[in-house]
Amino acid sequence: MGGMWRQQFPGIRPQIMNGPMHPRPLVALLDGRDCTVEMPILKDLATVAFCDAQSTQEIHEKVLNEAVGAMMYHTITLTREDLEKFKALRIIIRIGSGYDNIDIKAAGEMGIAVCNIPSAAVEETADSTLCHILNLYRRNTWLYQALREGSRFQSIEQIRELASGAARVRGETLGLIGFGRTGQAVAVRAKAFGFNVIFYDPYLQDGLERSLGVQRVFTLQDLLYQSDCVSLHCNLNEHNHHLINDFTIKQMRQGAFLVNCARGGLVDEKALAQALKEGRIRGAALDVHESEPFSFTQGPLKDAPNLICTPHTAWYSEQASLEMREAAATEIRRAITGRIPDTLRNCVNKEYFIATAPWGAVEQHVHPELNGGAYSRHTHSLALHLLLNLTASFTQQSGPTVTSHISWWPARQNVYLNPTRHAQGPVGMTSGGPEEGTRPGGGPRAHARSLPPGPPAQPLLLPGHREHIYEA
Repeated sequence: MGGMWRQQFPGIRPQIMNGPMHPRPLVALLDGRDCTVEMPILKDLATVAFCDAQSTQEIHEKVLNEAVGAMMYHTITLTREDLEKFKALRIIIRIGSGYDNIDIKAAGEMGIAVCNIPSAAVEETADSTLCHILNLYRRNTWLYQALREGSRFQSIEQIRELASGAARVRGETLGLIGFGRTGQAVAVRAKAFGFNVIFYDPYLQDGLERSLGVQRVFTLQDLLYQSDCVSLHCNLNEHNHHLINDFTIKQMRQGAFLVNCARGGLVDEKALAQALKEGRIRGAALDVHESEPFSFTQGPLKDAPNLICTPHTAWYSEQASLEMREAAATEIRRAITGRIPDTLRNCVNKEYFIATAPWGAVEQHVHPELNGGAYSRHTHSLALHLLLNLTASFTQQSGPTVTSHISWWPARQNVYLNPTRHAQGPVGMTSGGPEEGTRPGGGPRAHARSLPPGPPAQPLLLPGHREHIYEA
């Protein structure tokens, strides 16, 4: 059907085929390798793979050719060129709120929906932001470093010298650039510490400031001029790249603080480093950077004084990570059983679908039993189909070998599909089933193709690898 569809509707991708007579759709986690949260949510509908890639060059060819859904954190970038490598992709879920690492316009023009998790880690990011603000005012990080380095706090003169720059919080003006979920959460916390909170956000309707007891300003210049501490809480786009630059820094109060737990590209790090060295900015705290992973040994900030940096972790807690991953898998499930992009809750590029794709004509060629209809109306037929496949796979003793050497193992839920980051070997795959992708008793589920003989293959994991998870 794919070839006929491309001939009839060039450049438009069909809805995900999930009827009982279609193979299971493939969903891939691009820049991670732990699918233990996602698998239970998707195992009855899709095969789940993981790639642990840092670029599309590291993604297995099977994912590029067959994956209809992709989940990703912030550690991989998808440009138009990268998106064109995916032949069947229909939906991308950004596990987090920011999506500046995805070309959403190109994706929409190609019929690929991009969704985010806008409520992701709001509380964690707000808590981390306030910690940075208080750290700048009370200088706890520098006092700790001085103590570790052997400084003595014996006389009042020594205390005064080493704690120089510590300031009182109550009565200070905190300026928030962007007043979405995280900005509002920071405002509530900051007011409890005695800050006067002002914000600038041209996209919000009037009146919100009254419900939260904060003050709204209507130009960025006014906010910078009035604020003792400026904190960024906006997404990154083509209009606000390097929002904090040499020009805007000169509009800030002399000796103001700067905090950024939003997006690294919002701050011109060269201009910030120069302002810190000259004392125009008294101190800065950054959780995000233009180049990540961040290192103090290189880049424009390597010699900057009065700087606190954390490794893009303001968003993280065990609970936040779990909630984000569950929400991402649920959105993938919604895409498989519904219509793209209409049934998606958080599609951020729907406008490009409307502008570029003749979806009305396409819908007439989509069978009514696909995407939810077959799944809900033909449960018994689906069960019978799976049972017949299950029986056939264990009665057939020989058959064509799968060309990609897909191996199955009973005790894992993940599919490892990254041939470049680890040693070459068989690719591991699981398909959903009653228990971690297996049938009762530990055997693999039935599949449309025969399986190669031999013992189950285990994915090769090299020491030192970490899971890439994200963010606010």
